[in-house]
Amino acid sequence: MPHTPTRAFHLSDFDFELPEALIAQHPTPERSASRLLDGRSAPPTDRIFRELPQLLQPGDLLVFNDTRVLRARIFGEKASGGRLELLIERVLQGNEVVAHMKVSKKPRPGATLHMAGGSAGGGFDATLLSRWPDADGPLFRLAVHAPDGASPWELMQRHGHLPLPPYIERQQSGGSDPDAAEDAERYQTVFAARPGAVAAPTAALHFDEGVLAALVERGVERASVTLHVGAGTFQPVKTENLDEHRMHSEWYDIPLATLAALERCRARGSRVVAVGTTTVRTLESWARTGQATGDTSIFITPGFAFQVVQLLITNFHLPKSTLMMLVSAFAGYEHVMALYRHAIAERYRFFSYGDSMLLERMPDASART
Repeated sequence: MPHTPTRAFHLSDFDFELPEALIAQHPTPERSASRLLDGRSAPPTDRIFRELPQLLQPGDLLVFNDTRVLRARIFGEKASGGRLELLIERVLQGNEVVAHMKVSKKPRPGATLHMAGGSAGGGFDATLLSRWPDADGPLFRLAVHAPDGASPWELMQRHGHLPLPPYIERQQSGGSDPDAAEDAERYQTVFAARPGAVAAPTAALHFDEGVLAALVERGVERASVTLHVGAGTFQPVKTENLDEHRMHSEWYDIPLATLAALERCRARGSRVVAVGTTTVRTLESWARTGQATGDTSIFITPGFAFQVVQLLITNFHLPKSTLMMLVSAFAGYEHVMALYRHAIAERYRFFSYGDSMLLERMPDASART
């Protein structure tokens, strides 16, 4: 059962002023050269990410999200000529996809969309079928039609653009992007394996082969889960009352090998270290439901009773975001807000290409204010 927080939390509790200059627009030249705010205690310690292995203990289990980001942003136009943009979030059976649509006026079901020049111009067409997951859903279900019968996966690889977050200003607009090669490498983790995400599990972007080798030498065990991060991770919470927020759904999977590693970790009394909030959501969803694969819309706010994760490596998150609520539930609201004040004062870099933080779950974290 969850703990009862000593006071009710509202959306405005998770707001803070962030200087725009601290929003990272490019990654650091070297992955593990980013900064790491060691927030396991107060006051925190300023470190470099490559120091992480020495902060963990032999026998700890480090759990990564091995999702791979899709080239999911595709530009096109309606039959009328109006420009539109699709952000493909999920591939279904039968050459169908589920996508966000950015367009001035939404087309009706049955409409044909000409993507990347359309079938006549070297691209493909798509037929709008319905809203998704229901008649009032925020996404759209489409059937794609390529002249050569290419699958949605192949079409994304040919015509898609990497979907950088909205706060990175150098957005692709369908033309050439001088930073595309850098993003293709650095907006993927070094262990990305299972394609399906439209956003990177950013806490894992700091790991490189040197850090991974040092973790092995330290005696830290490694395992992976998959959660295909959806665009909903960037959707703002619009209700002051958190109970009214409708959380987005994402698909996850925990392999049998990882379940076995979690059991070994528990048996030896060691700690589970989650790399990123997506890994936390995956492991805690499994703990709550007993399901090792499926869809989760778990919403973690202060008052949540964590069952699996003891340590968390995470980046710095957007104000008023569900991720701010998750880390506050994990490490304590006042403690997290103090860490953010420290990070801003010390000019840490924020968001996807920004710096990272190491948090320890407080025994009374979900009740702490």
